[in-house]
Amino acid sequence: MNPAFRQSGRCGKLAGWPQGTWHMSSWPFRAASGFLLTVTSLVAAAPGFPAPRHHKHGAAPFAEILSRMNDSAKHLQSLTTNLEYTTVTVLVDDKSTQYGELFFRKDKKTEILIKFEKPDPKVILFKRNKAEIYNPKINQIQEYDVEPRSELVQQFLLLGFGTEVGDLQKSYNLKLVGEEDILDETAAVLELTPLRKDIAGQLDKIQLWISEESWLPMQQKFFQPGGDYLVARYSGTKVNRTLPASTFQIEAAAGAKRVKMN
Repeated sequence: MNPAFRQSGRCGKLAGWPQGTWHMSSWPFRAASGFLLTVTSLVAAAPGFPAPRHHKHGAAPFAEILSRMNDSAKHLQSLTTNLEYTTVTVLVDDKSTQYGELFFRKDKKTEILIKFEKPDPKVILFKRNKAEIYNPKINQIQEYDVEPRSELVQQFLLLGFGTEVGDLQKSYNLKLVGEEDILDETAAVLELTPLRKDIAGQLDKIQLWISEESWLPMQQKFFQPGGDYLVARYSGTKVNRTLPASTFQIEAAAGAKRVKMN
């Protein structure tokens, strides 16, 4: 996510978000990169990210893939994973990557913490319908009320993680593209085309690489109408381990300033 949410640019704003505050190219991807994956990515194939190979190994039937994904989602209570977000701005041939970790826990409420470590440290917390972004360089925490769009925020943040197939099908048309070897595993490649107008205005489509071992995402690619895109990769994923409440707290330096943004 980006604390410097720009208002201008080629991407539009997501309906329902405070105008002049959230911007697609800056908040989710550019600086804090990916808190709200609501905005995102382009229709061109990304250099360095291989295209799906259609049924190279004889992909499992689509219905079986969806069933296994659904079972995985139902049993997912917590998750930790390394993440790598690569954003590409095609017009200026700009490519940047951020590295960090994502923590997720289903309790009475969904809790998500994204901790970016490089190149720019930043922590993003989603908890109780509120988003917080901590920028240690200026020792400031920005607070956002996301209650009006809480469900959509969670769906983007956890796309394929803990989201049951029935819920995905309410927002997307799902189809099986093929399968591909990625990170030493075989993944089924799914394509999601938005059905909801508020999503379709921001994304042409999304591709998910689903591990055929864990049935969780290994990679996501978000295609923006303007041509830019984001690729999110996950590795070292661990599920259903006990995560203490302290995991989902921002450890800010003494004297950190809190700023309400909406």
